[in-house]
Amino acid sequence: MAKKFDFTKGSIAKSLFYFSGPILLANLFQTSYQFVDSLWVGNLLGANALGSVAISGSILFVVLSIIIGLNNAALTILSQQQGKQNEEGLKRYLNAFVVLMICIAVILGLLGYIFAELLLRLLGTPEAMLAGAVTYLRINFIGILLLFGYNFISTVLRSIGDSKTPLYFVIAAVLLNAVLDPLFIEVFEWGITGAGYATVASQGVSFFIGFFYILKRDLAPFTVPHLPKLKEIKLILHIGIPSSLQMAVISAGAAAIIGVVATQGGAVVSGYSAAQRLDSLLMLPAHALSIAVSSMAGQNIGAQNWERVRKIAKYGVMYNFLTMFFIGIIVAIFAEYGVKLFIQEEAAVRFGTIYLQIVALCYPFLGINFILNGVVRAAGAMYPILILNIISFWVLRYPLAALCSYLFGEVGIAIGVGASFILSSIVAMMYYRFGKWRETKLFADA
Repeated sequence: MAKKFDFTKGSIAKSLFYFSGPILLANLFQTSYQFVDSLWVGNLLGANALGSVAISGSILFVVLSIIIGLNNAALTILSQQQGKQNEEGLKRYLNAFVVLMICIAVILGLLGYIFAELLLRLLGTPEAMLAGAVTYLRINFIGILLLFGYNFISTVLRSIGDSKTPLYFVIAAVLLNAVLDPLFIEVFEWGITGAGYATVASQGVSFFIGFFYILKRDLAPFTVPHLPKLKEIKLILHIGIPSSLQMAVISAGAAAIIGVVATQGGAVVSGYSAAQRLDSLLMLPAHALSIAVSSMAGQNIGAQNWERVRKIAKYGVMYNFLTMFFIGIIVAIFAEYGVKLFIQEEAAVRFGTIYLQIVALCYPFLGINFILNGVVRAAGAMYPILILNIISFWVLRYPLAALCSYLFGEVGIAIGVGASFILSSIVAMMYYRFGKWRETKLFADA
């Protein structure tokens, strides 16, 4: 048992600060991974190849939703077992996750490989991009087990309190991909096939390095995979399925907002797209804090130390508010320069700038959702989190964006989205304070 990563004792403020930092850096490197991949493909193979990768990515995002769901379940279950100091329980659930992930990866890999072309045609992939997209997608489905493993290793380490080591594995994958992309695409002349191989190889190498590192240091009690108990699989699916559905709710909600944006014209769509690229980067600190809070709270929930859970939530909200308020001010001041990194059209830049200046000041409230939902998720209350996400996107964000767009024109989109951040944070705080998430019992001996 990795006692040196015990969050059930010591300074909460210091632990949260040092634990969330590497997670933030890992998220930044992961984002740069996708950026570098697109950079090489676009410059070496052209627009059609870049389009093929992008369309394939929309299908792979569904797979990623399943992976995120299972990893959220792993973070919750394993961190609670770590907090309980139950090495036997940690060993059993690690085995259950490994067996389940292998089965799901094999099934998805086979189905994805067989139906890759059909799926791409259903998405309306242009003929000029179809062959490349099929090739790229099939390669990724062949290596899907490595993608599962690559993400799972980081989750296992974070659940036992180690956020630094996963950062090194992400850096290794990013650097290796940056080298293999031009080597496979240009030097070996494999084209888009090389881009697929580079992605799978870099994730695979990082996974194997991480796995053998854990075994060598005895950081987690992995065993030879064997048939898990039915109750273990049922618990994983009970937590993992609603967590995966959250991603579907979020992506569908984002698509609905795009529909509202599109009613205001092409310039507004362009400006909004540029602003969203910056948004995804600027919210990384809140996301990192959410993962850190979830890991720390999970250990203390396992140890039934509810006073520390309350303090973890308190420090998480405080850190989030200070960090995101500072980021919001900077964004509001330099929004125009950020938008111009992606587009130059005057009308598009104007809307993107106004959108960011309004929404950026509401970042701290969206971050509150991240933090409090992370604490609730650590208890295993996944269905309430799913409902909170449905409220956030479909009861608040989409209707408010549509209503304010109708009332105030294009600027109303930013007003509606910003208002939804504030209102959804109030809903999250109300559920955190008065909801029954603390009564969630994952294990029979809880």
